[in-house]
Amino acid sequence: MSIIAARATLQFMKTLFLAAIAAASLSGPAAAQEPTNPQDAFLARLNALCGQSFEGQVVSTDAADADFRGQRLVMHVRDCSADEVGIPFAVGEDRSRRWIITRTDTGLRLKHDHRDPEGHIHGYHMYGGDTAVAGTAERQEFPVDQESIDQFVAGGANVSTTNTWAVEVHPERMFAYELSRPGGRFFRVEFDLTRPVAN
Repeated sequence: MSIIAARATLQFMKTLFLAAIAAASLSGPAAAQEPTNPQDAFLARLNALCGQSFEGQVVSTDAADADFRGQRLVMHVRDCSADEVGIPFAVGEDRSRRWIITRTDTGLRLKHDHRDPEGHIHGYHMYGGDTAVAGTAERQEFPVDQESIDQFVAGGANVSTTNTWAVEVHPERMFAYELSRPGGRFFRVEFDLTRPVAN
């Protein structure tokens, strides 16, 4: 091989090497590590927040949520595992609420664990629903399940039998919890993931 040909080959190999480095830097480590299944990715995003607390605010405008707007709202991401994440949600001094997101054989499940300060069941308890579609790594929706419908009917809360809850996780930006009904009921609280707070 001539010196000119050798130099040309060396230059070509250098160009390929630099192109590979540029491609790797554009894809980034987070993109390479996130699972391809949207529900696996969603749980992984929740787990990445484990041990942290974040303050939020109500961003919906329903008059029924006026009490929430006047309180400090804090979520605590705790009790984390590959298949389940527990998220206590404090409304002012009221720490009776906890969201539980669990992997099932067919998708994800959201349940609402309500207990008084002594740990006893408080009001409606372990209501929620399962995902009906794959959703995305950012957003999962949970239509009300039959067990919850039966509980609501028995307690006289028939209006809740059409609930759909949603949870969103946008890394390093925002976490959202949402409730909606076909009749127009809409509640949404967003938490700032850029500023973890003390418990």
